[in-house]
Amino acid sequence: MDKQIQESQGMSEDAKPVEKVQDDCAGTETAAKPENEIDAAAKPENGKTRDGTKRKWIKHIPLLIIEICVLIAAIGVMYVVVTATKEVDRKKIDKEKITINEEVAEIIREEEESNETLGYRNIALFGVDARDGELGRGTRSDSIIIASINQDTQEIKLVSVFRDTYLNLGNDSYNKCNAAYAQGGPEQAISMLNTNLDLNITDYVTVGFGGLIDAVDALGGIEIEVTDAEISHLNNYQLTMSEELGVDYIPVTESGMQLLNGMQATAYCRIRYTKGDDFRRAERQRDVLTAMMEKAKTVSVSSLTNMVNAILPEVETSLGVNEIISVLGSVAGYDVVASDGFPFADNRRGANVGSKGSCVIPDDLEENVEELHTLLFPEAEYRPSRQVMNISDEIMDQTDEYR
Repeated sequence: MDKQIQESQGMSEDAKPVEKVQDDCAGTETAAKPENEIDAAAKPENGKTRDGTKRKWIKHIPLLIIEICVLIAAIGVMYVVVTATKEVDRKKIDKEKITINEEVAEIIREEEESNETLGYRNIALFGVDARDGELGRGTRSDSIIIASINQDTQEIKLVSVFRDTYLNLGNDSYNKCNAAYAQGGPEQAISMLNTNLDLNITDYVTVGFGGLIDAVDALGGIEIEVTDAEISHLNNYQLTMSEELGVDYIPVTESGMQLLNGMQATAYCRIRYTKGDDFRRAERQRDVLTAMMEKAKTVSVSSLTNMVNAILPEVETSLGVNEIISVLGSVAGYDVVASDGFPFADNRRGANVGSKGSCVIPDDLEENVEELHTLLFPEAEYRPSRQVMNISDEIMDQTDEYR
């Protein structure tokens, strides 16, 4: 088995637009509209697998994982690590509660003796609907991103797992995958990812939403391409947030590549009413994450320190300072080389699955997981485990009448 599974782990009032935005995260999440559909394909015979709180005013903002890039950028600077990261809420999770598929675990044991390369480090990034600093169970993970770090090449690949995807929650019950965090906190959410995707993640970072605006402003803004179709929605979200915060905002008036401040970038991430719906919103989240990481390479230590101070109260992680340093090293050396969403565009559909509501259904989970491993670990052969095959069949059985 290859190394990817060796390591876990200000505007005036008269300038405001008239239209307001109905909050898109209240109540049960709604899955995006289906895109392309394909027939389920027969799979190969079984083979070995491979790895692999928020402030009250923000309670209605759909949570993202963007703040984590600030952490990634800042801890690459030793000064910031020493002076600031002691305040990070480190949680020692019970790894006995984290599920890794049996065949994956077996291959991990077989390869533990091989230390030819540093290999991959896969970390789960969660953005949760948290209030009053509560980042654990009881809150749904409205943003789920797998960060796969190639420690030999310093390349990072980001994959969003769409929050409404119909999956095994890691305990043989099936629902929208973001329910796993609410039911069992990070341990169950990680188990959900490992069980469905043949990964071996054991580390995570969970963030609330409070630090995003301040973090982007501390960077001096980020460069984002804004389309004509996005402008009105971006400004409407700004209006909603400005009224909740009691502050002014600066409207975006032109399309094209431009420098967005914290309020504008946060509003941009919320947009879900253009073509692509929630799928495109998840892509915007990854775009902002990437832009912040790139900008962080160019700013001063004092700016990084300001960012860290903005997000530390909103972070919970299983990683210690030394672990973070060993994984991330210097931020300047890392590049995001791939970004996508799971299930993949040509192998998913949307459907109302009875009492579970509107879900994103993988047409064939096995095929989706094969494509995921090809994206994350292109040098390795991969065939799904028996567990993934069984889950794929069960999803098909449970959702067939709704397709």
